[in-house]
Amino acid sequence: MNIGEIQEMAEPVSVAAATPDIGFSGGDLLVHSLSYDLDRPVVQFSDTGRIVTAREFRDVISRYSQALNGLGLPKGTRVGLLSRNRPEVLFVNGAFAFAPFCVVAMHPMGSVDDLAYMVEDAHIEVLIFDPGHYQDHARELQKRLPHLKHLLALGPTETGKDITQIAAGYEPGPLMPNRGDAEEIVRLSYSGGTTGKPKAIMASGRCAGAMLNILLTEWEWPNEVRQLVCSPLSHGGGAVFMPTMIKRGSMVVLPGFEPGMVLQAIEKYRITCVLMVPTMIYALLDHPDFDKYDLSSLEIIYYGASSISPTRLQEGIRRFGPVFFQFYGQAEAPMSVTTMKRAEHDPDDLNRLASCGRPVPWVRVALLDDKCAPVADGDPGEICVQGPLLMSGYLNKPEQTAEAFAGGWLHTGDVAVRDPDGFLRIVDRKKDMIVSGGFNVFPREVEDVLSSHPAVAAAAVIGVPHEKWGETVKALVVLREGAQVSDAELIALVRDRKGAVQAPKSIVFVESIPLSGLGKPDKKAIRAQYGAA
Repeated sequence: MNIGEIQEMAEPVSVAAATPDIGFSGGDLLVHSLSYDLDRPVVQFSDTGRIVTAREFRDVISRYSQALNGLGLPKGTRVGLLSRNRPEVLFVNGAFAFAPFCVVAMHPMGSVDDLAYMVEDAHIEVLIFDPGHYQDHARELQKRLPHLKHLLALGPTETGKDITQIAAGYEPGPLMPNRGDAEEIVRLSYSGGTTGKPKAIMASGRCAGAMLNILLTEWEWPNEVRQLVCSPLSHGGGAVFMPTMIKRGSMVVLPGFEPGMVLQAIEKYRITCVLMVPTMIYALLDHPDFDKYDLSSLEIIYYGASSISPTRLQEGIRRFGPVFFQFYGQAEAPMSVTTMKRAEHDPDDLNRLASCGRPVPWVRVALLDDKCAPVADGDPGEICVQGPLLMSGYLNKPEQTAEAFAGGWLHTGDVAVRDPDGFLRIVDRKKDMIVSGGFNVFPREVEDVLSSHPAVAAAAVIGVPHEKWGETVKALVVLREGAQVSDAELIALVRDRKGAVQAPKSIVFVESIPLSGLGKPDKKAIRAQYGAA
């Protein structure tokens, strides 16, 4: 009996049934980790050269937590954080472990209208922002939304108050972790909004604790953690903060992602691990100076958030070495529903490289059909999850919450098949599936074939309306620098590998594929721009 069969036989349980007592929190672990080797560097910022020691970090988050608590706001107040990568973001993130607020992640690439929707939907009363980039945004948001009462800038400002100055007025004191009820909502994050307005995903203390536990126990970590952060700290990049501190490691923070800067930083700082999305990995591999840098210190590349081309992953293993560690999850079940460890990345097996790994022990996973019945191994089914990692639901959306938890399982919307060894291979998002002439076409499978061509750097596939077939396949293709290939050759490649139904009826050669703020191919934007037949 394989692991998938065992998991599917398990009786469905509610989220609350698996809820642990939160008598010990991530804040406790953070306090413990910052109590030793006080002079060791824990954070370095590449753009300024600033180094923060464990002692300084402990003291400064004490000041920031006192500043936040000094606002006199009730428990559970919604606090938005909007900033590019800068030291104060880490200080505030650390302080949140010691202040009883609900943090709302706001992506720094969002428009004012997008941000206004979040502020109104989540009823954010406090906005902490980077005045160098978002002062005008903050002013406009408060003008539109009077319930946004407090504007706190991470530095000198003409709008609101400077929280760095307020924090400097406090003396460092003992750090008292915020220990609340396990089901208290501690964080809101917004879905991508691919099928309408984004939904606010409610993460409880139970959910955050389970995620941290999985990161610490199921992820592989170098003996000496020197983590490079090149994604937004106020959003996805902040996920590695707690485990890095608890592992008594250090972080090097870049202002953002630029391939040459990342390669240079790995060499300069002897980086041992970094978290990236697949599009970042492609950009590194395609950088003309890739082979000029010494990347030998790099032990682990954590990657996830979207599917990766098995052919490009194979190339990555050949050029980086056996350093790749995959995680699969979503905001509703954050970070790690499954993992695929470094040793499980077989460079000679493209089917294995197309996998997202096997379920971690802290969740139950089943592949279910539209009637919530298990599918057989080798047949596609929706990935459904149970366990303490799951969200508490969508804010103020009971119907959509009930739909997401139909049958007692969280329905991820991802369709996968399971092999005899228990590895899951995601074939596509359920809503992205193309129905052409009554046949199901999974864009991911077509994208993988296109990306296997040596001239192709990246591909994205959508369905477009067709009078006779309902939908047909359309592909966007980015070519490698200096490469050439005809659309007829690529269409023939897919036809030979997958059949006529899956073969694109049209191909558009583009310089880049539209990406979401998290670096994923933005299928909504692609459909809007290229969705005509």
